[in-house]
Amino acid sequence: MAHHPPPPPLSEAPLAPGLYVVATPIGNLRDITLRALDVLSHADLVLAEDTRVTGKLLNAYRLKKQMVRYDEHAAASARPRVLEALASGQRVALVSDAGTPLVSDPGYRLVREAVAQGSDVFPIPGASAPLAALTLAGLPTDRFLFAGFPPPKSAARKTFLNEFVPVRATLIFFEGGSRLAASLADMAEVFGPREGAVARELTKLHEICIRGTLPELAANPLLDDPKGEIVILVGPGEQEVATAADADAALNEALTRLAPGEAASEVAKALGLPRRDLYRRALDLKGGG
Repeated sequence: MAHHPPPPPLSEAPLAPGLYVVATPIGNLRDITLRALDVLSHADLVLAEDTRVTGKLLNAYRLKKQMVRYDEHAAASARPRVLEALASGQRVALVSDAGTPLVSDPGYRLVREAVAQGSDVFPIPGASAPLAALTLAGLPTDRFLFAGFPPPKSAARKTFLNEFVPVRATLIFFEGGSRLAASLADMAEVFGPREGAVARELTKLHEICIRGTLPELAANPLLDDPKGEIVILVGPGEQEVATAADADAALNEALTRLAPGEAASEVAKALGLPRRDLYRRALDLKGGG
């Protein structure tokens, strides 16, 4: 017989009407917050990505609630009913299968429309796979960008990854186990020997984080076909300092298409150099100086 933790004391404070965006555990059920349990216990309606998954969580804490399926397929048809419930003063909790709703999960449009109709929206923070992986990876945390799932086909995936090459931040991706090896190989090709990390089974008994360069991770047999959803992190890489010759070459090419001011703006953005200096140089080049 499964052992369930005893229910914690719940707050008796009344819950204000509105939409509550409630983070739930990503693996370990004890990562639920006391405030999340307060909200779930007092909510009039729980919107669940998968009612079976949320049902297990509610059962573990002996909560019985009316649930409505709210996933990418059901969201459009369920939204009018939910907005009506909010307009009538009900308390609605939105949860995903795991982690923080709206992070690669449906809910963005519901929040927008709830705000537009004047309903209050409350964030109930808690577990988040991207943040858990970021704190574990040993990569820079001062700037990071969550990019979600890469496309499934290699050509589209490389095009997608190339968008992030100039971004000077730790990149965070989700990936399924069956595509992990192919994604890592493409990342090694696009980003080169940057540092990276692969985190899986976060907060669970067999939690693991494998660190190394992207080529090392792509060649690691442990990452051939693991189960479940995985978080891949890619370090920001080194900022290359553009030389005067680089700037001149870029300006000469841009001046074949653009006026000096526009050419200076384009090259400044691409090379990270001051636009004012580039504009003066563009005028020299244009005038044959």
